[in-house]
Amino acid sequence: MIRFEHVTKRYADGTTAVDDLSFEVAEGELVTLVGPSGCGKTTTMKMVNRLIEPTSGRILLDGQDISAADPVRLRRRIGYVIQQVGLFPHKTVLDNTATVPHLLGAPRAEARARAAELLELVGLDPRKYGPRYPEQLSGGQRQRVGVARALAADPPVLLMDEPFGAVDPVVREHLQNEFLRLQSQVRKTVLLVTHDLEEAVRLGDRIAVYGHGTIEQFDTPATVLGAPATPYVADFVGADRGLKRLSVTTLRRDDLEEAPTLRPGPTAGTPDAPWGVVLDTDGRPTGRFHADDPGRTHPAPPPVPLGASLKDALAALLQDDTGWLPVTDPADGGRYAGVLTPAAVHRALRRARPGTTDDRPAPTDGPAATDTTGDTLSSR
Repeated sequence: MIRFEHVTKRYADGTTAVDDLSFEVAEGELVTLVGPSGCGKTTTMKMVNRLIEPTSGRILLDGQDISAADPVRLRRRIGYVIQQVGLFPHKTVLDNTATVPHLLGAPRAEARARAAELLELVGLDPRKYGPRYPEQLSGGQRQRVGVARALAADPPVLLMDEPFGAVDPVVREHLQNEFLRLQSQVRKTVLLVTHDLEEAVRLGDRIAVYGHGTIEQFDTPATVLGAPATPYVADFVGADRGLKRLSVTTLRRDDLEEAPTLRPGPTAGTPDAPWGVVLDTDGRPTGRFHADDPGRTHPAPPPVPLGASLKDALAALLQDDTGWLPVTDPADGGRYAGVLTPAAVHRALRRARPGTTDDRPAPTDGPAATDTTGDTLSSR
């Protein structure tokens, strides 16, 4: 969708902002550009909508050289979200959002109807917030309106320049979650500039790590964190990059350990095991048992779902003294899938590290995973 071919931007005073950039962003992909101030990431983004013209090289949008396009028409086809939002203070939220469709010739009623749909999509009730003016909104609400306005003309490409940088950390995380939800629905091709590595890792399908006008590494978050391409990248992502990888590594079924289970029904008592999981008749975890307290069951820690990040799973694991968590499979109606332990988290991180293999041993800290009704758990 977006392709840079040997693009350089050099200013009259001899300053080179970007030097011989060549990379491609696939359709529907979210790429984050991250690096220190003055490294050229914002210049890169602004060349896509011709707010800055390159000195040499070509930028292609959907196969077309943008230098041949009318800049105004080009910008109306590209959504643009900036840190300070840039809403018109004299227009209501609804009219702000309807600006681009109206400029493209849509009747006022149609443009406002489209704006109302998008406000709903970004989590703002158009009946409540549509008549308000920007000064009547919080910073996070204004940022949502900015995203809605950028999407109003249904552009194929969305450019975002530090979109969540002007709000506090709690609101920023909430906006990031909302944007990921939104992106899963609309699947725009996105270039997002940020100086925040954690934001880049959390949002990006791929990350471009900038040095000084050049891209030092362009890869998935897991690869950038697990296998930095250069000493510069290793220094930039930090010595705690192993911890950062927790947020980009998802929990899979083959990361889990098996455990004895107990189901309702005629049994000869609890399994001959030090501990295990109690399941209901549908196979969902409801509690736990322990050999030190035979014949009784106790509440289990809240389960985590397959597909959760290891960061969220480890946080849940640390909240409980049990030492393990039941894991459920959302695709199987929330049924039990296995248990997560600290050792399993470590193995999952090793599995996700580029260039390594999962050489974990078979679990040896418990008996075979057979429940007391005689049903052996499926192998993983």
